[in-house]
Amino acid sequence: MNSSNPSGESDQDLIARWRAGDSRAASLLVGRHADSLARFAVSSGEREDIEELVQDTFVRAFASLDAFRGESSLRTWLFTIERRLMLDRRRTERRQKAMVPIEPADATTEYDALDSLLAEETESRVRKAVESLSPTQHEVFLLRVEQGLSYKEIADVVGTTEGAARVHYHNAMRAVKEFVND
Repeated sequence: MNSSNPSGESDQDLIARWRAGDSRAASLLVGRHADSLARFAVSSGEREDIEELVQDTFVRAFASLDAFRGESSLRTWLFTIERRLMLDRRRTERRQKAMVPIEPADATTEYDALDSLLAEETESRVRKAVESLSPTQHEVFLLRVEQGLSYKEIADVVGTTEGAARVHYHNAMRAVKEFVND
């Protein structure tokens, strides 16, 4: 058992319990996956209503759980649902021409002033490098680096092949390195 799976039950076990009417199983699934979904949303550029986005992801997932065939992991399926919700949000925002303010990440460090300045500059360069990636490279990069998904899982989330996911990640890493080193 680990901290993300204190009950020792697999996602499939919990899904079966939920389908049988055990609402606690749904709570366990939410507890197991909500933090990863929130981190993915923030990493993907979402700045507002993260908790609402995560809740909407679970609402949509539980409403269509009968469509979940188990061909990918539940975690991958949840990322796919959340990604679609984020894309829907962005389309709506573009239509409304609303700008989402991007606030710099608050970094607290115990370094001296020079180390802090260097860390902020490096973070800024990496953030700019990641922001300069194509939308697909950006998503693939975040899913791989921040969420630790396999290339197969990334392919499922993004709707591409595993080989294409590898190429997008490789190209994203090369672009980030080049950007940071310039």
